[in-house]
Amino acid sequence: MAYWAIKFVVAPLLRLLFRVKSSGTHNVPRHGPVILASNHQSFIDSIFLPLVVRRRVTFVAKAEYFETWKTAWFFRAVGMIPLKRGGGSASERALIAAAEVLNSGGVLGIYPEGTRSPDGRLYKGHTGVARLAMQCGAPVVPVAQFGTAEVQPIGAKTLRPFKRVEVRMGEPLRWAAPRHDGDSAGLRDFTNEIMSAIQSLSGQERVDVYAKRDRGLLSAPGSEAEPSPPEPPADEVGAAPLLS
Repeated sequence: MAYWAIKFVVAPLLRLLFRVKSSGTHNVPRHGPVILASNHQSFIDSIFLPLVVRRRVTFVAKAEYFETWKTAWFFRAVGMIPLKRGGGSASERALIAAAEVLNSGGVLGIYPEGTRSPDGRLYKGHTGVARLAMQCGAPVVPVAQFGTAEVQPIGAKTLRPFKRVEVRMGEPLRWAAPRHDGDSAGLRDFTNEIMSAIQSLSGQERVDVYAKRDRGLLSAPGSEAEPSPPEPPADEVGAAPLLS
């Protein structure tokens, strides 16, 4: 109930302060589980994506966002569910929480890159999105967001109004029958297919390395790319802002 109340109040305000445009929203099924796999350039992505979708969108977020009542109510109200760090790997717990959303017929927002792009390029996707699609039978709708990095650059605490924001959605992708065994090669192939669809929508330069989650940036555009690190466990999931 709080989610829709917040959206009713915030949506008109966001549309007043920002020039918001969307396309392809008809590709989101009206019913049943679906994964919205988006590029990730700003924390505010998690606000603008739900803005243009009629259904409730849920994200898995790290528990630190819920440690104080001053912010916990807001994060819950906008569709984020807390993930505690205790016990087991973060990737496994993220997958379990995300699967619960999908198995209940919900809409899951996810960022396959696992963190915000440090330089505007599109980085290698983690395979958690493919595993969720396989296990839950959920279609994956590729999403490209534009302008959010200008609204709130990495490190900025305030929003810059009157910027243009656009959200584009492509046709749903589904886990194909020949990949039913769910081996690592199949998961990687489907993840690459998802990232290619996102790149087609966004026009971003594609980089075949993982974006680092610390403050150090990968090589800048135009410079020699560093070698790709070993493939992480197949259950790694780019939930937002869990791995941001």
